[in-house]
Amino acid sequence: MNVEMGDLRALVAVAELGSFSAAAKELHLSQPALSRRISKLEASLGVRLLERTTRRVELTAMGRDFSRKARQVVNTFEESLLGISESAGKIRGEVTVACVPTAVNHCLLQVLKEYHRLYPRILVRILDEGAGDVLSTVVRNEADFGINYIGAQEANVEFIPIFKESFVAICGRDHALASRESVTWAELAKHDYIAVTKASGNRLLLDLALANEPDLPEPFCEARHVSTVVEMVVAGLGVAVVPQLAVPANVTQPALRAVPLTGPTVSRTLGLLRHRGRVLSPAAERLYQMIMAPAADEIRP
Repeated sequence: MNVEMGDLRALVAVAELGSFSAAAKELHLSQPALSRRISKLEASLGVRLLERTTRRVELTAMGRDFSRKARQVVNTFEESLLGISESAGKIRGEVTVACVPTAVNHCLLQVLKEYHRLYPRILVRILDEGAGDVLSTVVRNEADFGINYIGAQEANVEFIPIFKESFVAICGRDHALASRESVTWAELAKHDYIAVTKASGNRLLLDLALANEPDLPEPFCEARHVSTVVEMVVAGLGVAVVPQLAVPANVTQPALRAVPLTGPTVSRTLGLLRHRGRVLSPAAERLYQMIMAPAADEIRP
């Protein structure tokens, strides 16, 4: 029997993604090359593993059973390589992580340094997108996993909290609110207010949290991205409310001041997202665990 590891990877990819085109893209193969691998595997085993139609691909009963066993074989092999220091540096592969931009610095950068040191030939692709796009990317299996503040209510998504942060008011260093120890929403309403648009996940979160609050500020200017709102405040256009992680790390710069926000306080919880139907590759699982390990201590009730 002539069964190669590449044949098993091909079956696992098709089984988990449910599509020849998606599986071919993930494995960096043409669809004809992927089909040949599956056909070769079926010929070697003497059974039919997949039922192909013009619209979808379904596993046969034998295919479902064998794909689970194939995933175990592939994972065991790759985990063995990751655990051998001499081999780890030679392993090639890819891991795709979808992440909201405000979380990249806090949740990824230091972990990626260590991950790259351990596995220098594994490509990590970061899809830094808005919250809705990050969630959709994970649901569609276009990323191995994601980091987001929405998705906990999705039936097909597993959401593991890793960091809780508050929203803060930001203003220029010479602004009237800059010397305050805290500021209320009603007080913000007295100043020129900048907000993210209603297409933003942060705006949706704030609108839901403040639905029953009176005296809320009305924006005179909106931008799609939090980073743009921050730049507008730095330029002296007004005040804004952003997640704490959106405040530039060098808050000692003379242009910006972050002030705790009360009446009420609003927070968001960042979490690791993964599709419930997808088993992570050992390389992706290793990065997933490395992100989770230090972050678990940061969750506060």
